[in-house]
Amino acid sequence: MGAHVSRTDFEWVYSAEPHATRRKEILAKHPEIKQLMGHDPNFKWIVIGLVVIQFLSYVIVKDLSWPMLVLAAYCFGGVINHSLMLAVHEIAHNLAFGHSRPLANRMLGFIANLPIGLPFSVSFKKYHLEHHKYQGDEKKDTDIPTSLEAKLFSTAGTKFLWVCLQPLFYAFRPLVTYPKPVTPLEVLNSIAQLSFNALVWYLFGGKCVAYMFIGTLLAMGLHPVAGHFISEHYMFKKGFETYSYYGPLNWVTFNVGYHNEHHDFPNIPGSRLPLVKKMAPEFYEDLPQHNSWIKVLYDFVTDPEIGPYARIKRKAKGFDD
Repeated sequence: MGAHVSRTDFEWVYSAEPHATRRKEILAKHPEIKQLMGHDPNFKWIVIGLVVIQFLSYVIVKDLSWPMLVLAAYCFGGVINHSLMLAVHEIAHNLAFGHSRPLANRMLGFIANLPIGLPFSVSFKKYHLEHHKYQGDEKKDTDIPTSLEAKLFSTAGTKFLWVCLQPLFYAFRPLVTYPKPVTPLEVLNSIAQLSFNALVWYLFGGKCVAYMFIGTLLAMGLHPVAGHFISEHYMFKKGFETYSYYGPLNWVTFNVGYHNEHHDFPNIPGSRLPLVKKMAPEFYEDLPQHNSWIKVLYDFVTDPEIGPYARIKRKAKGFDD
């Protein structure tokens, strides 16, 4: 099963998350960054284009053999579905239409959600914004693995399995550790998604519905684009809790790799995050960073010093305000 991880607990700290402080320092020195804030008017057309491409691909997928379908789901459909998941991430920050048009953002979230198969756009928003506000909080930040996960997946072999099963942990962890009431928008999200799934089944057959789900699951697990799940906040260097990635896969992930920049300025769309680094290089160039999500996945599995315990955590008490 491989080497056992050396950590036996999370990295507990008693300081607030670093991004609010750094944001103030950056804006004091570079007030011109405020010009980057606001929604991206081109974003909605990219999202709609990706959804249309997926829908048109079902014409080809319906006639594929099952091995070719799985291969296509891993190499093509899953990559687009992962891009759409990260589009939902942008939409959660109201970066499609701005804060003044919340309903338009939510509706685009429903559309971006469609090829993914599982309704999650509304649920994602209500948990993700707390991940920003309460980063590292032992209860409110559901991005952090549970203690049970960290104990069970503590060898190279079990970490490999954990990486493959990432979509299941991300989907069900919040429901167990921090359940919230179901909202009417979540019900509407589910109705829209189930209706789309039924339409795809009716028009193209069950293979295309399977293609949707298989692509989503594969591209969230052992897949290069899924490396960002681990690269963003797992502690590869002691004391640092957020890491940016500056490699080419940012082109298909709305620059989510610029993760320090994103947490510093969550109201700046992904298309402009490289400009944040360009305008304030002295705040980012010396921070630990990643250049390969594939290497991140490899190091996570094989390095005994990295595993589900390699996260910075904070006690929930005292961080409610």
